Amino acid sequence: MLPAPLAPSAAAQRLAPGAVLLRRGECTSQVLHVDQGRVMLGILERGTLHHQLGVVEGPFWLEAASGLLGLPHAVDAVAETEVSMYPVALSDFRAHVDSLPEPSRTLLTDLAKAQRQQTEVAVSRLAKDADARCAEWLLNHAERDTASGRLQVNLSERKRAIAAQLGIAPETLSRMLKQLRERDLISGRGRVLQLINLDALRQLAGVGVSERQHVPA
Repeated sequence: MLPAPLAPSAAAQRLAPGAVLLRRGECTSQVLHVDQGRVMLGILERGTLHHQLGVVEGPFWLEAASGLLGLPHAVDAVAETEVSMYPVALSDFRAHVDSLPEPSRTLLTDLAKAQRQQTEVAVSRLAKDADARCAEWLLNHAERDTASGRLQVNLSERKRAIAAQLGIAPETLSRMLKQLRERDLISGRGRVLQLINLDALRQLAGVGVSERQHVPA
């Protein structure tokens, strides 16, 4: 339960997986405290979180930096599991921060500004097409197979972890790999993928000749 100075402005809410908790660009009069459950952060497209920045798990203040700084939400937030959360009036939240000793208040404000800047940078990186990020990831993780001499990528991590690195949903990653196979840019299934058209992959990734890319000679 929240401390007395931050009493919920309404009863606890329980939301099912897939529920949208926050929408990017919107302002709100409340700050949400996730008591239990996991929440995915990223960018919604046509109702689906295709671009994922990360996952937070309660207890956690959701986008508190935006509330503290008086800014619109920087990301969309979607429940990954069932979520229990408390809305706290923004005025109460700010009043509590203002009541803190000056050093603590300054520290929180500086941390909020830094967190907001990092989030905005991460969101701007997602502007790069998901296909390009996938191609770039494959090129960066390519290794030369000693037996066949072919370039390949060993998927030592689970697809969910790789998708999180790319800021996309696991389903989106599977769909992109299928499309790359259909375009004859890669081959293979399971844990090993062969890179069969490096020039096309580099072009898709937006890698110029002068850029240094970790691809074995």
